[in-house]
Amino acid sequence: MKLFDEIPAERPATPLLDTLDTPAALRAMTTAQLAQVADELRAYLLYTVGVSGGHFGAGLGVVELTVALHQALETPHDRLVWDVGHQAYPHKILTGRREAMPSIRHYGGLAAFPRRAESEFDTFGVGHSSTSISAALGMALAARARGETRRTCAVIGDGALTAGMAFEALAHAGHVDANLLVVLNDNEMSISENVGGIASYLARILSSKPYLTVREGSKKVLSHLPGALELARRTEEHMKGMVSPATLFEEMGFNYIGPIDGHDLPLLVQTLRNLRDLDGPQFLHVKTRKGRGFLPAEADPIGYHAITKLEKSEPEKGPAAAPLAPPRKKKKYCNVFGDWLCDMAAADARLIGITPAMREGSDLVRFSREYPERYFDVAIAEQHAVTLAAGMACEGMKPVVAIYSTFLQRGYDQLIHDVAVQDLDVTFAIDRAGLVGEDGPTHHGNLDLSYLRCVPGLVVLAPADEAECRAMLSAAYHYDGPAAVRYPRGTGPGVAIPAHLEPIAIGQAETRRESGAEPGRRVALLAFGSLNVPAAEVAERLDATHLNMRSIKPLDREAVLSAARDHDLLVTLEENVVAGGAGSAVGELLAAEGVQAALLNLGLPDAYVEHGKPGELLAECGLDAEGIEAAIRARLG
Repeated sequence: MKLFDEIPAERPATPLLDTLDTPAALRAMTTAQLAQVADELRAYLLYTVGVSGGHFGAGLGVVELTVALHQALETPHDRLVWDVGHQAYPHKILTGRREAMPSIRHYGGLAAFPRRAESEFDTFGVGHSSTSISAALGMALAARARGETRRTCAVIGDGALTAGMAFEALAHAGHVDANLLVVLNDNEMSISENVGGIASYLARILSSKPYLTVREGSKKVLSHLPGALELARRTEEHMKGMVSPATLFEEMGFNYIGPIDGHDLPLLVQTLRNLRDLDGPQFLHVKTRKGRGFLPAEADPIGYHAITKLEKSEPEKGPAAAPLAPPRKKKKYCNVFGDWLCDMAAADARLIGITPAMREGSDLVRFSREYPERYFDVAIAEQHAVTLAAGMACEGMKPVVAIYSTFLQRGYDQLIHDVAVQDLDVTFAIDRAGLVGEDGPTHHGNLDLSYLRCVPGLVVLAPADEAECRAMLSAAYHYDGPAAVRYPRGTGPGVAIPAHLEPIAIGQAETRRESGAEPGRRVALLAFGSLNVPAAEVAERLDATHLNMRSIKPLDREAVLSAARDHDLLVTLEENVVAGGAGSAVGELLAAEGVQAALLNLGLPDAYVEHGKPGELLAECGLDAEGIEAAIRARLG
């Protein structure tokens, strides 16, 4: 295996990889050629991620596995389902998208995750984790029902295997005896001891046809001897258990093989070929190393989970100008939350921090170090995170659930039945609300105002800036019941953040500008959260009133009714789908009060917004200053 200590700045030479327009050519290659393809694939992956940015630690770890899977399986006739998609970049390169890889995650370019519309090799669209086994099982059962002969394989990571959905699918697969291969890409958790020669040798034996033939034949013979079959089964089980965690998966009905070295290409190819033709549920446990082949990523797999694109240095042009004073660095909203969490924890010993595997993303790193006994990372188990918080709240604790908007969708039933119905004191810090950018439609937080607003008893707040975010978190925390603060990805407008923990008033809007326009042209902008920034610009251009609404639920009733009385057009602005969102709440309030007012709801469309930079996407949706102004002028005629 070729090792790298830096990302190539220029496209590397990949003569053998360049001949692969589909994976079919891999099936005619020698072992040496496959090894060369793997080296070239790793080099090209490093180069393209340097150009585009994105996930690459997981992809580097499955280079050999990807080559082996496409070599052993007749893809796309055989179905290959990737979980999450972080590790699917090598798969994209091998399946006809090599030259388009520099466009990945860019506006109009390749998607960050497998997508059915992009390639016939992408058998299932993904974005959230732990779905692969369920989807692959569905495909396997459909093939059985149609009388079709094809193999189905799900590739799932050890982190994704922590979700209950994955185990539900495993249990069902064993129950229906499906022809399904599950490959566990184990690159982080200590599920098993390190791979050694004995484990690799045993994997070869246990997956070989002679062994399986003898085993099945022995079962038929021993079935006639009282107690002999059970003794043989237990002997085999304990022999496997000495070198592998087979028992759990075999009790669920799988034939467990492994763990094997996921970077040993000949071993992978041989084992997958053996498993390919076996009937029934098969489970292959593969040990890989995240960032494999790129030394900095191997040393820091978390830091190199994903990277931003590398900027090329510009040639010097004459003497450098005198350096300007550096601008004040803006804090990301997640950093505002992380600081608030530590400060509030110091002030209140009842505070508990909970996250479903988003410690770094939600910025609980400092909290986890300073308050380890009050920090709970429940892994990829959003449903459990919410109900865990509910249980803690029952006993007088003050849990704070830090979760991405798109992932809270998975815990929606628990939010309603386990928290809200019981009116429990749980605070939800909802990160990545609105358009998150390059990860695309599976990760946009474009629905939360709609699905939260309809939950009885739940307070929903959205800050216009960093200072409001801190004050709203305090307000939600002190509210005696369920409350949510939703804030966007990245930085805000750069407002100074106070050190105190004073809460903001819930349900009270802020007037940021009063209109001086003549009657017939008086417009009031009712802005929620992040869209207060373009709203301020539009209000100046149109001489409009600008209200920072702050609270989606409860609404500031008086502010809405006053704006309706004094203005000719009310315009609601939100980075959420219009259907059922904050604008709908304003319309419902006006209807309930019997107030007739011209109302224009601007927000995200009733469609899945693609990937790209947030600014590009907001402009596409008409939610930048120019788009908002144009929509208002069109409405005014």
